[in-house]
Amino acid sequence: MEELLEILEDINADVDYETETNLIDGKVYDSFSIVTLITEISDCFDIEIGPEYLVNENFNSAQAMWEMIQRIQEEDE
Repeated sequence: MEELLEILEDINADVDYETETNLIDGKVYDSFSIVTLITEISDCFDIEIGPEYLVNENFNSAQAMWEMIQRIQEEDE
């Protein structure tokens, strides 16, 4: 989770990722930020985020992203 929080902080340090649950729906992130985020997560965690994971619910909070990362890693085992 620490690596994920570092990625998020690099993209937008003005957000409280411990409590924010509306990153996508609340338009905290624009489309460029989302593309950057997906690329950084994929590279950092050595995973491929398939189209089935590209839904707002998976990216609205740090916790949701962390759970998605864990699901993908479990599927890859």
